[in-house]
Amino acid sequence: MVATLLRLRFLVLRNSLRRSTWQLIAVIIGAVYGLGVLGVAVLGLVALSFAPQELAATVIVLAGSAVVLGWIVVPLIAAGIDQTLDPARLAQFPLPMPKLLVGLTLAGVLGVPGVITTIASLATVASWIRYPAAAAAAVVCAALAVLTCVVGSRMVAALSVSLQSQRRFREISSILIFIPLILLGPIIIGVSQSVRNSADALPQVARALGWTPLGAAWSVPADLAAGDVGAAALKFVIALATLALLVLLWRRSLAAALVSPHAAASKRVARGKIGLFGVFPATPAGAVAARCLTYWRRDPRYARQLIVVPLIPVLLAFYSNNMHSLTLLTLAGPLVAFLLSLATLADISYDGTAFAAHLADGVRGRDDRLGRVVALAVIAVPIVLALTLITVAIAGAWHELPLLLGLAFGALLSGFGLTSVSSARIIIPVPAAGDNPFKSAPGAGFTTALSSFATWGILILLVLPEIVLTVVGFVTGSALIGWIGLAVGLVLGTGIAIAGIRIGGHQLDCSGPQLLSRLKTLRGA
Repeated sequence: MVATLLRLRFLVLRNSLRRSTWQLIAVIIGAVYGLGVLGVAVLGLVALSFAPQELAATVIVLAGSAVVLGWIVVPLIAAGIDQTLDPARLAQFPLPMPKLLVGLTLAGVLGVPGVITTIASLATVASWIRYPAAAAAAVVCAALAVLTCVVGSRMVAALSVSLQSQRRFREISSILIFIPLILLGPIIIGVSQSVRNSADALPQVARALGWTPLGAAWSVPADLAAGDVGAAALKFVIALATLALLVLLWRRSLAAALVSPHAAASKRVARGKIGLFGVFPATPAGAVAARCLTYWRRDPRYARQLIVVPLIPVLLAFYSNNMHSLTLLTLAGPLVAFLLSLATLADISYDGTAFAAHLADGVRGRDDRLGRVVALAVIAVPIVLALTLITVAIAGAWHELPLLLGLAFGALLSGFGLTSVSSARIIIPVPAAGDNPFKSAPGAGFTTALSSFATWGILILLVLPEIVLTVVGFVTGSALIGWIGLAVGLVLGTGIAIAGIRIGGHQLDCSGPQLLSRLKTLRGA
């Protein structure tokens, strides 16, 4: 039965690669990249054999702990990884639990991440080759560490079945994973500064991790190399106990998942509850605004565009602190306004074939454009205003407030007008409703990038008067220039927004059926 499970795992993998030539090419490129990273890691571990014992121990324990943590955390934030042998699909078969555990474990070890982790773990033997007892222990501990990674990953995946069956959890987790990526620059700089300021910090962290389930298996050879047999024995017991506990938890959670698989959660709405449609006016534009604002509240494809709102002030504050000036921080409001103003660039693309309801009901293009702008304004205007006021208060630059408000609202209003025109003409591939909001739709890369860069360039040209006035105001410090900038931003931005709604509405009236046809083609309907 174990052999059958393994054969099934590789048959499914082979068939999925046969189905798409481009997927096969992507896998080959990924494999080459993975082998390159693995080669660098192996060479580094071999080079550690010539390094001092403490340095080798620090590097191996820290890196090994990070690998174990990564294996355990990834199933929580990345649903759908390696689901070839998903326990939910095996629930209908009478599989003995011991054989199922062995089969799933071996499938995990023989997967691409498992193979790479196994090879890298065994390469630690070369790091301790000068210490025979440590090198022998490294073989056993490498196997123990790999099993801990795979079993821990499977255990977490089984425990989170009920969460992964909930769409909201999948959406939020797929969004949260990108927050550290956005803050990667400050994180790297902060870690580098900490390492420079405290040379002894990393060895101390490594020694502490050696007594935890994350680093115990990696620390055993290091203690043997240092001659501390007692500590090595205790840490080996910790590693064994960790694996045993993970197997026990995995067995129980897997048994529960097989007996009573979790179904996707459903929600019933009380009769007569119409949500935001009861708040906005009973007009075509009001109905469109209510629908779009509901999407902003419930659809993660819209919500992902708000991730940068709290992160931009953090980034600007970090770099302002390094520059010993808070001037950069005060630009958070205008920068967020610039980005949010373009959030409706793919609005009709997100609608998909549901856009047919607008055409069937005879919604005028002007009402469609106005409703979408109002929905975005309800979110963007308070955010931009609050962010501008807060950053100005922190920097103590109240004399620059009119200038910054003029730039922020000039960009926001001009962006409303620009996207009202562009989204009535441009259809781009986007993730389908219910998909991972960061999923790359086929053909989306080049089209989306080209459309976005072109729109950004046009918006910069439209906001050029406000930008010039802002630069002059910062250089001269003139209060009059600040108030002129505020007036220009509000008046010029409002004019562009009104003109964009009218022009975009006319384009939508003329080309609505063609847009729907392109949407159907894009969806493969």
